[in-house]
Amino acid sequence: MTASMNAPMDIDTLRRILADCAGEDESTDPHGDILDVPFEDLGYDSLALMESAARIKQDYGCDVSDDLLAELRTPRALLDLVNSSLAARGGPREEVGVA
Repeated sequence: MTASMNAPMDIDTLRRILADCAGEDESTDPHGDILDVPFEDLGYDSLALMESAARIKQDYGCDVSDDLLAELRTPRALLDLVNSSLAARGGPREEVGVA
Protein backbone atom coordinates (compact mmCIF):
# COMPACT_ATOMS: atom_id res chain seq x y z
CA MET A 1 0.00 0.00 0.00
CA THR A 2 1.42 3.36 -1.05
CA ALA A 3 0.50 6.48 0.87
CA SER A 4 -0.44 9.69 -0.82
CA MET A 5 2.79 11.47 -1.68
CA ASN A 6 1.45 14.70 -0.16
CA ALA A 7 -0.33 13.40 2.94
CA PRO A 8 1.60 13.95 6.17
CA MET A 9 3.09 10.93 7.90
CA ASP A 10 1.79 10.25 11.41
CA ILE A 11 3.41 8.36 14.27
CA ASP A 12 1.32 5.24 13.69
CA THR A 13 2.49 5.03 10.08
CA LEU A 14 6.10 5.53 11.12
CA ARG A 15 5.69 2.93 13.87
CA ARG A 16 4.38 0.43 11.29
CA ILE A 17 7.25 1.17 8.88
CA LEU A 18 9.82 0.78 11.66
CA ALA A 19 8.32 -2.52 12.80
CA ASP A 20 8.17 -3.87 9.24
CA CYS A 21 11.78 -2.91 8.55
CA ALA A 22 13.14 -4.28 11.83
CA GLY A 23 12.53 -7.89 10.79
CA GLU A 24 11.42 -10.63 13.12
CA ASP A 25 12.97 -9.31 16.34
CA GLU A 26 10.06 -8.47 18.65
CA SER A 27 12.31 -6.38 20.89
CA THR A 28 12.27 -3.69 18.19
CA ASP A 29 8.48 -3.54 17.91
CA PRO A 30 7.87 0.11 18.90
CA HIS A 31 4.97 0.46 21.34
CA GLY A 32 3.96 3.32 23.59
CA ASP A 33 5.16 6.90 23.39
CA ILE A 34 8.26 6.62 21.19
CA LEU A 35 8.43 10.11 19.69
CA ASP A 36 11.42 11.27 21.76
CA VAL A 37 13.07 7.92 22.47
CA PRO A 38 16.40 7.58 20.63
CA PHE A 39 16.37 5.01 17.83
CA GLU A 40 19.28 3.26 19.54
CA ASP A 41 17.20 2.82 22.72
CA LEU A 42 14.37 1.41 20.61
CA GLY A 43 16.77 -1.21 19.23
CA TYR A 44 17.14 0.20 15.71
CA ASP A 45 20.53 0.02 14.05
CA SER A 46 21.62 1.90 10.94
CA LEU A 47 20.52 -0.91 8.61
CA ALA A 48 16.96 -0.90 9.98
CA LEU A 49 16.86 2.88 9.64
CA MET A 50 18.14 2.73 6.05
CA GLU A 51 15.44 0.19 5.22
CA SER A 52 12.88 2.45 6.87
CA ALA A 53 14.14 5.41 4.83
CA ALA A 54 13.80 3.33 1.65
CA ARG A 55 10.20 2.52 2.57
CA ILE A 56 9.49 6.19 3.28
CA LYS A 57 10.91 7.07 -0.14
CA GLN A 58 8.71 4.43 -1.77
CA ASP A 59 5.54 5.44 0.08
CA TYR A 60 6.03 9.21 0.41
CA GLY A 61 8.57 10.18 -2.23
CA CYS A 62 10.83 11.72 0.42
CA ASP A 63 14.42 10.62 -0.14
CA VAL A 64 16.35 11.03 3.13
CA SER A 65 20.10 11.09 2.49
CA ASP A 66 22.26 8.58 4.39
CA ASP A 67 24.22 11.45 5.97
CA LEU A 68 21.10 13.10 7.30
CA LEU A 69 19.61 9.79 8.40
CA ALA A 70 22.70 9.21 10.54
CA GLU A 71 22.05 12.54 12.30
CA LEU A 72 18.41 11.84 13.13
CA ARG A 73 18.15 10.53 16.68
CA THR A 74 14.43 10.09 17.34
CA PRO A 75 11.20 9.21 15.57
CA ARG A 76 10.05 12.82 16.12
CA ALA A 77 13.07 14.12 14.20
CA LEU A 78 12.36 11.74 11.31
CA LEU A 79 8.64 12.62 11.26
CA ASP A 80 9.42 16.35 11.33
CA LEU A 81 11.88 15.98 8.46
CA VAL A 82 9.51 13.95 6.28
CA ASN A 83 6.51 16.16 6.96
CA SER A 84 8.39 19.43 6.42
CA SER A 85 9.76 18.03 3.18
CA LEU A 86 6.28 17.02 2.04
CA ALA A 87 4.87 20.44 2.96
CA ALA A 88 7.63 22.28 1.12
CA ARG A 89 7.67 20.09 -1.96
CA GLY A 90 5.86 21.61 -4.84
CA GLY A 91 7.44 19.60 -7.60
CA PRO A 92 9.02 16.25 -8.24
CA ARG A 93 10.61 14.04 -5.63
CA GLU A 94 13.73 15.52 -4.12
CA GLU A 95 16.50 14.17 -1.94
CA VAL A 96 16.56 15.71 1.51
CA GLY A 97 20.13 16.36 2.56
CA VAL A 98 22.28 18.55 4.69
CA ALA A 99 22.32 22.05 3.24
